[in-house]
Amino acid sequence: MSQQMEMQTTTYREAVKQAIREALMQDERVFLMGEDVGHYGGCYAVSKGLLAEFGPERIRDTPLCESGFVGAGIGAALGGMRPIVEVMTVNFSMLALDQIVNNAATLLHMSGGLFNVPLVIRMATGAGKQLAAQHAHSLEGWYAHIPGIRVVAPAVVEDARGMLWTALQDPDPVLIFENNTLYNMEGTMAVDAGPVDIDHAKVRRVGRDITLISYSASLFKCLEAAETLAGEGIEAEVIDLRTLRPLDDATYLHSIAKTHRALIVDEGWRSGSLAAEISARIMEQGFYDLDCPVERVCTAEVPIPYARHMEDAALPQAPTICAVARRMVRHG
Repeated sequence: MSQQMEMQTTTYREAVKQAIREALMQDERVFLMGEDVGHYGGCYAVSKGLLAEFGPERIRDTPLCESGFVGAGIGAALGGMRPIVEVMTVNFSMLALDQIVNNAATLLHMSGGLFNVPLVIRMATGAGKQLAAQHAHSLEGWYAHIPGIRVVAPAVVEDARGMLWTALQDPDPVLIFENNTLYNMEGTMAVDAGPVDIDHAKVRRVGRDITLISYSASLFKCLEAAETLAGEGIEAEVIDLRTLRPLDDATYLHSIAKTHRALIVDEGWRSGSLAAEISARIMEQGFYDLDCPVERVCTAEVPIPYARHMEDAALPQAPTICAVARRMVRHG
């Protein structure tokens, strides 16, 4: 008789903290660096208490200079360390674009395969917390455009905990995007949960009528929409992309072959979006499985507003997802 798996309830924030703490304990080469990660405990309280436990050599507060400390992380990775670099918000990562895109992503190629850069960069992303236009955009699709890096976006607590260790084993740069609206979210995972696969998407809800493809915080809006649609007799299958580069085409194409409809929900802007890329791949590889055109629900093409009602209106929401899915199934 198989033993029942022991589960625990935890928050997304605590799952990320557990992941960092376990990595620090398991590998002496691992250290955390970033703005306010030490004495303050992190902008989102993810690293609270780690400085007292591991000391300033391994929990390093940095100056407000993204280009400087991301560059230092690249150098440490080249020197044999396994740095976890925290960038407070994805908007601030623009200040380190040269380091990420021109250095971390290209050094293996530029060195003829001699120098790997085993660097992990964590960034908070997304809107929904009234942080306004300089702290709330979803720019992970930009990074998913760049060869030489891996881009992951954990949505559930199990992935928030397990993806970090897998990322640290990767010989090349991995960017982890943590939506700031998820930090207080509670979920369950196994007490002895370990590393998590970062190569494949996952079906979070099985359905027959339409495939909803999303990632990160928008995943839960899709699951909410799917629950509403189920009450109307429409069964939606919900795909969590999990990894944005490289995309796992096989999982969502297999789903579309069954449902014959695809709706992509992406917190990025519509023009040039990750949703646009996935739509193109579906048309290239799964066109004859479709009963109607691929559709998208994305963020309005405006800087993220500060006012709560305007921010909500700009972002993808479950009622909009329901409305589009309903039309596709009944009239598509």
